[in-house]
Amino acid sequence: MSSIDKEQYKVHKEPYYQAQGNEVTLYEAAYRNRLPVMVKGPTGCGKSRFVEYMAWKLGKPLITVACNEDMTASDLVGRYLLEANGTRWLDGPLTTAARIGAICYLDEIVEARQDTTVVIHPLTDHRRVLPLDKKGELIEAHPDFQLVISYNPGYQSLMKDLKQSTKQRFTGFDFDYPDAELETTILARETGLDEAAASQLVKIAHTARNLKGHGLDEGISTRLLVYAATLIKDGVEPRDACRMALVRPITDDADIRETLDHAIDATFA
Repeated sequence: MSSIDKEQYKVHKEPYYQAQGNEVTLYEAAYRNRLPVMVKGPTGCGKSRFVEYMAWKLGKPLITVACNEDMTASDLVGRYLLEANGTRWLDGPLTTAARIGAICYLDEIVEARQDTTVVIHPLTDHRRVLPLDKKGELIEAHPDFQLVISYNPGYQSLMKDLKQSTKQRFTGFDFDYPDAELETTILARETGLDEAAASQLVKIAHTARNLKGHGLDEGISTRLLVYAATLIKDGVEPRDACRMALVRPITDDADIRETLDHAIDATFA
C-alpha cells in the first residue's frame, strides 16, 4: 500500500480558521502524542474547519468520513470486490488512513451504528492496530496516524449516543459558536462582507440561538451566516438573503419564522 499517493489527501491551501481559545496548542499536544481526539459542538460551529486547519498546519494527510446510519464496518475498513478475474480487496478510508499515516476524521460519528463504531477501538489505545477479519490481516497503524471524531451533543438520545467505552478512549474539545465580535470578524474575513453588515447578521443569529429549546432544535449556525453574507456580497437584498439562508433552512414553524422575519426586518430597516 506504499504506492498510495499521500499528496492527494493533503490540505494544500490554508483553511481560514480563527481560534477561540487554546484549542490549536492543545490539539498539537494531542497529535505529538498520537492521542485520539473528540470534537463536540453544535451544527456549523467550525468543528470540521478546525480539523482541516490542523491537518494543514501539521502537514498531514486528512481522510474525512461523513458518517451515516447505513454505514457498516466494511464501509470503514474495506471489502472484497467481485471482478471478472476473481475478487480484489479494497481498503476502506479508515484502513487507508492507518496504512499511510493520515488523520482520519469521522464526522458526526453518532450517526453511525454502534456495532460499526466498535471497529475503531483497537486503534484508540496502546495497541494502535486494525484487524481486517475478512482478510485475515492485522494492520499496525503508521506512526503518524491519528483518529479524530466529532458529533453534536444536542442531538444525543438513547438511540444516538456514543457508548462510554468509546468516549473514554478520546481526549475532548467542546466547541460552540464564537462570541459576537469574533463571529463578525470571521464573517467579514470569510466572505469579504463589510463588518457593519456582518455584525447585523450575527445579531440575527443570536436572536435565533436564544430560541433554542423554545421552538428551535438548533440556532443559526456560523455556516449559515456565511451563506447569507455570501448572498449579500453578491448583491442579494439583505432581508431576502437572510430569509433564504438563515430562516427557511432551520424551521418550518410559522410562528418561529414570523418571529425571525420580524427580527430581520428590524435589523435591516
